[in-house]
Amino acid sequence: MDPIKAWWIEERAKRAIEKLVAHDFKALYVKTKEDAVQEVWKHITPKQKIGVGGSLTVRGLGILERLEAQGYTLYDHWKPGLTKENILELRKSQMTSDLFLSSSNAITLNGELVNIDGIGNRVNSTNFGPEKVILIAGYNKIVEDVQEGIRRIKDVAAPLNARRLNMDVPCAKVGKCVDCNSPNRICRVIVIHERKPSLTDIFIIIVGEELGF
Repeated sequence: MDPIKAWWIEERAKRAIEKLVAHDFKALYVKTKEDAVQEVWKHITPKQKIGVGGSLTVRGLGILERLEAQGYTLYDHWKPGLTKENILELRKSQMTSDLFLSSSNAITLNGELVNIDGIGNRVNSTNFGPEKVILIAGYNKIVEDVQEGIRRIKDVAAPLNARRLNMDVPCAKVGKCVDCNSPNRICRVIVIHERKPSLTDIFIIIVGEELGF
């Protein structure tokens, strides 16, 4: 990466982290996704039950395969071959896992987390339930404020995810939010963390690479 851009990314991440820490979150900047995996692994302990939110970022780290190979219980509703009943059960189990791994749709320079869900299991698990939550996000998720975060999600992350999932929604066809009322709509629940929830341990890792949508 160009050293000037790397400097800009790191400085921007540090600004967000300073505010996140002031808001009671634990937060850290790392340069690569390999560094992020090393940080996550420091919080893995034997016999943990680990929930996994809907996140391309987490799945792009390669950590889930390593956990599964070592016999950890994974509540991952993206595994192929699951029935609707299995998926629902796993989503519910995520909310009582020992460790919940996911990402954040947006992180503001004011130290806030912005997330939009269609079902709510991911955002629910970042509020209350799991003993520990780790959120890994690429620098591309950093935004100026909450409004920019919502706009980023609706005009970038949501259309891309809807397209990836072959969802029959307008944003998957036009590439931006049209505020639909489709039964397949994936933007239904907005959660903004202004501060860390008082009973939930949240650790945020910002990575100096573009990760996820």
